Amino acid sequence: MQKIVLTFLFLSLNCFSQEIALVKYSGGGDWYANPTSLPNLIQYCNATINTKIKSKPATVEPGSPDLFSYPYIHITGHGNVVFNDTDISNLKKYMLAGGFLHIDDNYGMNQYVRKEIKKIFPANDLVEIPANHAIFQKPNLFPNGLPKIHEHDGKRPQAFGIFINNRLVLLYTYECDLGDGWEDAEVNNDPLEVREKALKMGANIINYIFSN
Repeated sequence: MQKIVLTFLFLSLNCFSQEIALVKYSGGGDWYANPTSLPNLIQYCNATINTKIKSKPATVEPGSPDLFSYPYIHITGHGNVVFNDTDISNLKKYMLAGGFLHIDDNYGMNQYVRKEIKKIFPANDLVEIPANHAIFQKPNLFPNGLPKIHEHDGKRPQAFGIFINNRLVLLYTYECDLGDGWEDAEVNNDPLEVREKALKMGANIINYIFSN
């Protein structure tokens, strides 16, 4: 039933307004970081790639049955992330049923969130997504893969994923900080071209979800 519901959501995207959601996780990390990010991404996608996403994202807990109402869920923050057994089971079912989880390290999540991802998919390793993957190809071309938005530790930006039956179900963006680039301009004082780059990559993610 859950797979049927999600499939209907994806197929009806062009006809009805949809919602995406921010995940309220436990562990003490600031899940609420970047409050203007998703609203700005939604506005950009609705204006440029003809989506019809409700302007205000929902908030959902990882163990909630409401998870299955959203084709895209987003996790961000700077610190600890903890999933309990209910969360782990629900998130796994959600992704196997067609849902998509995007985790964007806002700086400081890496050591924590990787452990939690492994709990969800113990038999699957995070693999780096190559630059020729569809998520970097359309509607905006990123020939070098994930763009660099914030410096953080000065490392190159990397996009990691969990693939199930050749389908990308979980995207983990590291040393990039797309969410900061999606925020209102005055929050981080990013140049227009940097914010535009971040929003274009975000549009690629949303486009990938709704077209695969």
